[in-house]
Amino acid sequence: MALTPTSDSTQVEPTQPSNSALSPVPTAERVFNWQNHASLWFSLGVGLLVMQVGAYLVPAVGSRDAAIAIVLGSLIGSGLLAWTARLGCQTGLSSAALMHATYGSAFARLPVLLNMAQLIGWTTFELVVMRDGTAAVGKQSFGLALDDTSGRMLTTLLWGGVLVLLLSGSMTQLVRKIVARVALPLVIASLLWLTWQFGGQIQAQGLAAFWARPGDGSMGLLSAMDLVIAMPVSWLPLVADYARYGKAGRSALSGTWLGYALANIWCYALGVMVVTVAQPGTDMVSALLLAQGGLLALSLILVDEVDNAYGDVYSGAVSGHSLKPALSVRQWGLGLAVLCTGLALVLPMHSMEPFLLILSSVFVPLYGVILGRLATTSGPVVTDSRRVDWSAALLWLCGIGGYHALSTWAPQWGAALPTVVLTFVVAWLTRPSTAMMQVGSAA
Repeated sequence: MALTPTSDSTQVEPTQPSNSALSPVPTAERVFNWQNHASLWFSLGVGLLVMQVGAYLVPAVGSRDAAIAIVLGSLIGSGLLAWTARLGCQTGLSSAALMHATYGSAFARLPVLLNMAQLIGWTTFELVVMRDGTAAVGKQSFGLALDDTSGRMLTTLLWGGVLVLLLSGSMTQLVRKIVARVALPLVIASLLWLTWQFGGQIQAQGLAAFWARPGDGSMGLLSAMDLVIAMPVSWLPLVADYARYGKAGRSALSGTWLGYALANIWCYALGVMVVTVAQPGTDMVSALLLAQGGLLALSLILVDEVDNAYGDVYSGAVSGHSLKPALSVRQWGLGLAVLCTGLALVLPMHSMEPFLLILSSVFVPLYGVILGRLATTSGPVVTDSRRVDWSAALLWLCGIGGYHALSTWAPQWGAALPTVVLTFVVAWLTRPSTAMMQVGSAA
């Protein structure tokens, strides 16, 4: 540990470890342009998990309502994501630092820890999806039986090792040189091919009949929108960790919004298309493999799934560093990657719908308060206060209760939109009277 001389040069005392998670990113390190933001969030928005959630909409709602829910829910959810990205870029602060600035550093530990817990859960989900997809590809291509105990262990450790390798490098270089230049064109080609294949099957069965197909009434339009909004909302506690490296707030907002909204609409729609033409009981991976050229397309999407797991672990590492800066972001990332790999080996992973909606109930009001307090004001953002902002904390907790109350007693009105609007408005009305100027240089 470094030692700092005192004024009389006779005594020394240890310095505190630097906490980069709670400090603005220096201007020289802000390298992301519009293309980088759009590429990153399109890539993070694509995945088998998103398609599987899209499949939950059918047959709960009809095709027309599903299309409306997908487009509107994606635009609204991605808009919240993009607004938070703009705030992170303008301030240069991480998600953990924004929580500190809003709720006080003492209370902020609670949402930071909850964020780390959800990121560990998401990464474990991703590893399980990649493992199962690899087993399906191996069986169809090479006749390998990778779905037994030893096969699951081997493929889980393989993808976990890839994740550890990526986390040992630079995040900004990964986004700029690999995601934007290599992964993005390949995954777009895969989505185009799958859309052509399953769209052709729907057209052969009768496009008019597909469009007129009714739902079974188990989910209303606004409830379906909640399920769509839940996916971009699950990224809210991560987006500032990347946007803080942007050059300008405007490009962070527009790039994030366009990139994620397009990916979310595309993958949700693909999920609906696949489940419509697939045989009852067929899982998403098997349905994709049955399509012509599906093996190659699925393989490319599986490779792209790695950046989703990376995105989760990197952000979890930034949050961990904010709590214990003695460990660097890289050390936190490697430790979390090993932990998630171990959890993927032993934990059963089932339906994501309840998991997604629980996350949404926590993070929709959390960021409604953050945006209401920070995104509409000007003046320095304080991240080193040890106090608790009780008005913000109580508003967040009431927002969680309100979300669940709406889901239980008024599901026809949805829960995400009323909750985010209410928490934002009340947070804005109760914001401190002293003006707070955004730190950082991005406009």
